[in-house]
Amino acid sequence: MTAITAPQRTHLDWLESESIHILREVAAECERPVLLFSGGKDSCVLLRLAEKAFRPAKFPFPLLHVDTGHNFPEVIAFRDQRAQELGERLIVRSVQDSIARGSVVLRHENDSRNAAQATTLLEAIAEFAFDACIGGARRDEEKARAKERICSFRDEFGQWDPKNQRPELWNLYNTRVHPGENIRVFPISNWTELDIWQYIAREELALPSIYYSHVRSVVRRKGLLAPVTPLTPAREGEVVEEVRVRFRTVGDVSCTCPVQSDAATPADIIAETAVTTITERGATRMDDKLNEASMERRKKMGYF
Repeated sequence: MTAITAPQRTHLDWLESESIHILREVAAECERPVLLFSGGKDSCVLLRLAEKAFRPAKFPFPLLHVDTGHNFPEVIAFRDQRAQELGERLIVRSVQDSIARGSVVLRHENDSRNAAQATTLLEAIAEFAFDACIGGARRDEEKARAKERICSFRDEFGQWDPKNQRPELWNLYNTRVHPGENIRVFPISNWTELDIWQYIAREELALPSIYYSHVRSVVRRKGLLAPVTPLTPAREGEVVEEVRVRFRTVGDVSCTCPVQSDAATPADIIAETAVTTITERGATRMDDKLNEASMERRKKMGYF
C-alpha cells in the first residue's frame, strides 16, 4: 500500500497563510477598514493576498491612495489600471487638496510632500470614519517599522506611541478601538524584501515598469542616485549621468532614489536582493537620511 503524503509547504505558503488570516480577521472585526494601495510592490502583494482571502466576492473594503502629486507617472498609471482590472473601488485623496485647505503648509513650493501625506491620510480617515487602515509596511524596511506590531493602535489624534502597544499573543490580534481611534494593520510585517520578490515571481504579479532596470538621468547626491526630473532638476555644479537603474521602492519623486542595477526580471532581482547589505529604505530614501529618528517621528504623527 502506497502512503499518501501531503505536499510540503514552503515558507511563502506559511507567510501567505498568516497574511490571509490577518486580512480575514480585520474584515470580521472592524466596521470600516480600508486597504492602502499605492501601486508599489508591497501593496500589489497585498492585493493578491486579498484576492485569495475574499474572491470570488468583492473585497470587504475599498482601496485608498494618498497622492502627493509628485508620484512617478508610471506608478499612477499602473495604480489606476490595476484597480480597474480588479473592479474594486479606489479612493484617491490628494496632498494638493490639503495644501489648498491650509491643513498642509510647505515652507517652499517644491518641498518634499512625503511627510505631508500623514495629514492627508488622517483627513481621509476622519472623512470616511475608517477604523482600520491595512498597509504594506514590513519590519525589515526600516528600524522604526521594526517596532510596529501587526496591529498598531492610534489614538484619537492619529498618533502612535511605540512605547504603548498592545501585546499580540500567538495569532490573537486586538482590533478594538474607541470612537475616533483607529489601527494600522500590517499583514505582511513578517515578510522580507526577498520574500516579496519571491512571491511576485511565484504569483507572476505585474508591477510598474520602474521596478526593473532602465536607463535614467541621475545625479549623485548624498551618496544616492537622485533622479533628474522637472520637479527635481540637477543643481548647480552637479553632473547629469545616464545610468542603468531600478527602483527598490516607489514614492514621492522628491525623495525616492533608484539604485544602479541591470536586474530586468523578478529572478534577477531575487539574486540581487539575496546579497544586498543595505536596507531598502536606507538605499533609496533621502527623507530617512535627514535624522536617525526621521521615520519614527513621522509615524508618531500619523505617517504609515
